[in-house]
Amino acid sequence: MELILSLVIQPKASRDQIVGWLGDEIKVAITAPPVDGKANEHLRRYIAKICGTSFGKVTVVKGETNRHKTVKIEDYKKIPPELDTLLKEKQNGH
Repeated sequence: MELILSLVIQPKASRDQIVGWLGDEIKVAITAPPVDGKANEHLRRYIAKICGTSFGKVTVVKGETNRHKTVKIEDYKKIPPELDTLLKEKQNGH
């Protein structure tokens, strides 16, 4: 299975979390600073952890150096409840 998400990243947050919709993107707060690719790596590890897949199965396919990113998640085992709720909201047109 594969999931493609449009994200907007808030680096240097107090904790890692899925915040909610910001326009057509899902806002994700991460604790890592946006320095030397640390935020991308941290984001990939966080997404892999919450979706039950490996780090290598999470790819930033667009926006490597931007807060606005497109992320591909492959072979995920689960969708965390907070993300599932957001995706269902969008699907139902809310």
